[in-house]
Amino acid sequence: MKTIAALQAVVTATPFDGEPSDAELDAIDREMPLILAGVDLLDAEIMTIDRTPTELDERRIRRARRRVLAARRDLANLTAAATDTTVAGGAA
Repeated sequence: MKTIAALQAVVTATPFDGEPSDAELDAIDREMPLILAGVDLLDAEIMTIDRTPTELDERRIRRARRRVLAARRDLANLTAAATDTTVAGGAA
């Protein structure tokens, strides 16, 4: 049986400063519309947990789902566009 003490130096070899890097902050900024749309969807769903959803609740959830899908699409298109500009060439 191995002890974890033997692996301790490998696990903690690089110190963690606790701050996100600039690249991580940029990724969060790009994903923020999707994050906020997901929060809105979650809020709409939470409101109907303890009761039967009314027609208004169903519309609110449906709109929130569409916002999440639109944010996902926009993020995917943004990522694809960034990949297309950085990768040259392709099938002829």
